[in-house]
Amino acid sequence: MAKRILSGVQPSGTMTLGNYIGALRQFVKLQEEEDCFFCIVDYHAMTLPRNVENLKENIRKLAATYLAVGIDPKKATLFIQSDVSAHLELGWIMTCHSYMGELERMTQFKEKSKEDESIPTGLFTYPALQAADIVLYNATHVPVGEDQKQHIELTRNIAQRMNNKFDQELFVIPDPLINEVGGRVMSLTDPTSKMSKSNPNENSYISLLDEPKRIEKKIKRAVTDSENHIRFDPEEKPAVSNLLSIYALITDQPMSAVEAHFEGKGYGALKGELAEVVVDQLSPIQERYEYYYHSEELDRILRDGAEKASTVANATLRRVKDALGVGI
Repeated sequence: MAKRILSGVQPSGTMTLGNYIGALRQFVKLQEEEDCFFCIVDYHAMTLPRNVENLKENIRKLAATYLAVGIDPKKATLFIQSDVSAHLELGWIMTCHSYMGELERMTQFKEKSKEDESIPTGLFTYPALQAADIVLYNATHVPVGEDQKQHIELTRNIAQRMNNKFDQELFVIPDPLINEVGGRVMSLTDPTSKMSKSNPNENSYISLLDEPKRIEKKIKRAVTDSENHIRFDPEEKPAVSNLLSIYALITDQPMSAVEAHFEGKGYGALKGELAEVVVDQLSPIQERYEYYYHSEELDRILRDGAEKASTVANATLRRVKDALGVGI
């Protein structure tokens, strides 16, 4: 059976180099081989309070970023979740077929509920909507990091539960698609933490829209160790190994070749060359981003994507509503 890929990403601001290496570059490769649906999940962004104007801007930023990195609307379907009403309808149906206990065990809810007593109900129930996002498109695989496997397992459980209850294959049961390489690019200031724009220290991450001089400055300030000896050893030299990993992934080289290239060189050389390859990789992406962000072409692509997505999603929703005996 051919793979159908569904990925949903929240519009939460400019993406990082870690997002690019760990996910976006893989999306570009996947579209060449598989049937891909890339969804901007703006309803999920509402689980915690956000400024509406910022949300609109962030949706456009993310859509422009997808196109800038190489997502081709002729090969993949790019759309906004809220433009396809079937997401909310099936989300409610799947909420009604999920259990309190399994939702309470979801990691994000447990972590966020410790921070604040006033937790929106949406933060508790959103995994059921996420399950609907996936099964609406008969997705066989969902690209995720290790920390998201729990969500795919919940999706599988709810989908199989409904298949069994109605004694028919309402849904394809999806599998997680986990990148073996490049799944976790670490912080430049703390190699024990994943690179994330939520880190208050802006030197910890590289934004895809950072100017060249800013990129150079951040990489030069990246933590290393006191040895000044370049070798790949994630256990003993996590900071240096993180820089080497980024270099290897950006240049598409095996780590053995990267180590050989830097043999006898110091950390200054590593940081200098890494800054160069990162700037070279991001500069054309930034140019294309500026074009798409300000163009009417972006709006057309999103409209066309929503139309195509709606056709697939509505067929799934109709099948489910017929099984439940609701609707005309």
